Amino acid sequence: MNLRKFGSLALAGALSFSLVACSNDSGSSDASGSDQKLSLKVGTTEAGSKAWDVIEDEAKKNGLDLDVVDFSDYTTPNKALAEGTIDANAFQHLKFLAGYNVGENQHLVPVASTYIVPLSLFWKGHDNIDGIEGETVAIPNDPSNQGRAINVLVGAGLLTLKEEGLITPTPADIDEAKSKVKVNPLAAEQTPVAYGEGKPAIINNNFLGRAGIQASSAAYKDDPNSEAAEPYINVIAAREDDANSEALKKFIEIYQTPEVEKAQAEDTDGTSVPVRRPASELQAILDKLEAAEKDGK
Repeated sequence: MNLRKFGSLALAGALSFSLVACSNDSGSSDASGSDQKLSLKVGTTEAGSKAWDVIEDEAKKNGLDLDVVDFSDYTTPNKALAEGTIDANAFQHLKFLAGYNVGENQHLVPVASTYIVPLSLFWKGHDNIDGIEGETVAIPNDPSNQGRAINVLVGAGLLTLKEEGLITPTPADIDEAKSKVKVNPLAAEQTPVAYGEGKPAIINNNFLGRAGIQASSAAYKDDPNSEAAEPYINVIAAREDDANSEALKKFIEIYQTPEVEKAQAEDTDGTSVPVRRPASELQAILDKLEAAEKDGK
């Protein structure tokens, strides 16, 4: 089976993106052995968001001693988790985690899903894709988003690939003769510029606000419930040996409350979609992505 393809894998569970020094007493009883005091050190890149403010408040209310460590880059949170200086992290989607595990020969695991943010096509003055045939669509050219952007256009019926079901297609995989549009890969921060010039563009959420573009004005967006979107489900990750700790279970319970969901929606201009899929199914998706990553697909 070509590992670039999702194939027919039946997946029910899974798309972003916290740290006390890790110790053996995380989730253990206090010195007296009476009341259980749980503590957890979690890494994220979004500690200043409304969602994390709510998470910290809910942790206090629920007796979880939560130490949130904010990272300024996307490389360090997984390294810190693998080295044991944090207990878990919440900042990434499954595809990013797969790339880290394969590249660094690690085995961090997804213990819970959080949310997914659809990737959207914007076209100034248009609220749908009628009449877009023949246009050139600007897409982000970074490895994390280019393949997804191409698959968004495939899902919209605008592009045809030479081979169906590719997880991370590149422009070279596009069958131009059978496609209705062309693509112009640009640095992600340049896609809003193309939009401003009247060209259709696929734009990452984090660039919308800076460009004054409303997420609700998208002409098309991918289906967050589709199989093609599964690699982009955001997850909470942990070391395999700690995946069932009581402190981590409590953190997951807090993260998945309606209060946190509401704050996440505010942080993402209403675009985040909560995802609740079992850890076993998230792991199945991750295994598939890691296999494809190893094959360079």
